[in-house]
Amino acid sequence: MASAAPRGRPVTDLPVVLVPGMLCDADVWADVGPHLPGPVVHAGITAPDIGGMAEQILAAVEGPFVLAGLSLGAIAGFEVARRAPERLAGFCAVSTNAAAPTAEQLAAWAGFDRRTRDGEFSAVVAEEILPTMFSGPDPLLHRRFLAMVRRVGPGTFRAQLAAQATRRDAHAAVAGLSCPVLVVSGARDRLCPPEFHRAIAAQARNAVLRVLPEAGHLLTYEAPRAAAAAMSGWLRSFPHSRRSFECPRP
Repeated sequence: MASAAPRGRPVTDLPVVLVPGMLCDADVWADVGPHLPGPVVHAGITAPDIGGMAEQILAAVEGPFVLAGLSLGAIAGFEVARRAPERLAGFCAVSTNAAAPTAEQLAAWAGFDRRTRDGEFSAVVAEEILPTMFSGPDPLLHRRFLAMVRRVGPGTFRAQLAAQATRRDAHAAVAGLSCPVLVVSGARDRLCPPEFHRAIAAQARNAVLRVLPEAGHLLTYEAPRAAAAAMSGWLRSFPHSRRSFECPRP
């Protein structure tokens, strides 16, 4: 919480740490990050468990920050909220799910892992992952996504699948946050539909919910202007909360 931050040099613009989803890298934020106020830092999530991913995010910057996570990136962010809520000046959860995994999800991820281990990475992506990413067929977006997937690779995919299995329900962690919370959903997200996001927003003390029409799961690709507008407007709406933190003097 803001009062727990160390005394010292005042911060006028805290960093926004952008965390990608599964099989994504910093490019998933490429059309959004440049429009956000203040410095932007990208954090990778490659650890094979959610706790390790949370520690990767916390290590991306020193002191307080605003966390924006997409899908698995937000799930790792929920663990940050559990471990270090005093570090968070704001939390933006995009295209995500705060519930614990279902038996069906665990079985599906185990199948994806087994097939990937057996050399079927491209088939798993094409048959199981790609169809859930967008609201409809778009060859340009498909090519961009698949290029990103190739950069991430099967090794990181398997680590991220293992991490998914260590998830737990995070609604209580959201309820414990005192910082502003933005929840962004695509109205046509088949993987994490709007009702998941309404449940997250309902738990937060200070939440704003934005549902982007016509957008699917990877809304930063499919509706980048709307996503950037929602996030930048939200960030500018609580300058006093951001500036109430202080970082240690160098």
